[in-house]
Amino acid sequence: MSGPEGPPAPPAEEEQPDVSHVWVVAAEIEVIPKIAKMADYRGSFKASEGQRIDALEVYCKGCRRPYDEVTGQDCSAKIDNRHLIGGDQSTRAKRKIPVPPTNARVVPGGRIQRRGIEAYVGGVSRPPR
Repeated sequence: MSGPEGPPAPPAEEEQPDVSHVWVVAAEIEVIPKIAKMADYRGSFKASEGQRIDALEVYCKGCRRPYDEVTGQDCSAKIDNRHLIGGDQSTRAKRKIPVPPTNARVVPGGRIQRRGIEAYVGGVSRPPR
């Protein structure tokens, strides 16, 4: 009883990851002292309607590259963000430990208490006056 089967189903399209840039604008906005105080405290403020805002720079939020350099290209931070952390961490050179002079002598210091009441009284966990 097996009849003719219909046409094969088209292959499902794989979703491509979004590698487009997210553009942001560094701006310069003139505000009154009251709004400046609030913006300093909260870290944000509301601009008034119709206010002109001067754009200082337009760049991608992900890769931090200017608009005119990377427009039309994929965002490199969404593909691979190693360039933002100084390259491949497994192949980077290790920090060089400075070599003391030949006539230098290492003198061990005392033990510093970093926790508890002794640390507080000793000034480790509070700023100097």
